[in-house]
Amino acid sequence: MRIVVALGGNALLKRGEPLSPQIQRENVRVAARALAPLARENSLIITHGNGPQVGLLALEAAAVAGVGPFTLDVLSAESEGMIGYMIEQELGNMLPEDVPFATILTQVEVDPADPAFLNPSKPIGPQYSREEAEKLAREHGWAVGPDGEKWRRLVASPRPLRIFEVRVVDWLVERGVVVICTGGGGIPTRLTPDGVLMGVEAVIDKDYAGALLARSLGAQVFLMLTDADTVWQDWGGEHARAIRRASPDALAELHFAAGSMGPKVDAACEYVRATGGRAGIGALEDAVAIIQGRAGTLISTELQGIEYWPSLFHQSE
Repeated sequence: MRIVVALGGNALLKRGEPLSPQIQRENVRVAARALAPLARENSLIITHGNGPQVGLLALEAAAVAGVGPFTLDVLSAESEGMIGYMIEQELGNMLPEDVPFATILTQVEVDPADPAFLNPSKPIGPQYSREEAEKLAREHGWAVGPDGEKWRRLVASPRPLRIFEVRVVDWLVERGVVVICTGGGGIPTRLTPDGVLMGVEAVIDKDYAGALLARSLGAQVFLMLTDADTVWQDWGGEHARAIRRASPDALAELHFAAGSMGPKVDAACEYVRATGGRAGIGALEDAVAIIQGRAGTLISTELQGIEYWPSLFHQSE
């Protein structure tokens, strides 16, 4: 079975944690433990977030005197290589030595006329106080906004249209390779009117890119792993309920926060409607249990309406 797994940025680096190499490495090791059972029994393709990392790389580049800022497409490529390397190594240490791995720098086409360019909304980089964020915005010309109790830099996040290297990924998966690709939503690119491919100043949402990847590869399962145990209806409200299973049409009737669960639910529904496959959303440590319907939220066209977890299921972020 082909499974595409999207590791959320908060699964690789929890909110408030320092962006140190040691902490990122330990979090990748935890992710590898959760993914190893899937890799042993299935064809596994891994994608991941990069919001904290790409923002940190931007700050590092800006700190060098006399060097102009690196564009976000270049920084996305850097973060794909960095995170892919750590995933390859940590997961490889938990699997038989003959299991092959490959990290693919993945170019993803976006529409330069996408309205997202007029409304930067994707948080990247470290968290700041409001005062710090507004000071940096004045210094660097950034857009900034709230992210939980803190503030972060905001950049454009256009929808992905096409993954240029998908044929290479498919070829590798057919030959038993565990592939890490489309990291951070992929490297944002566009085609000029005369057919020249070039980078774009943006960061693509990794959930939408993961859904596109899963559709393009004919995956049977698309799994989004984050720091939330399940999808909640009316999260934080008096009548909040944990969703166990649902159809995409039933979920479309509900509202989810645009900055957190909304894109995941939208991406899951897009994938399920297009392929008839199953999409799962839940906690990293529950990866296998989500596919089996024993944890998290499962979305499928085989289901009708919404089924909830028992009330004793504890809320978690």
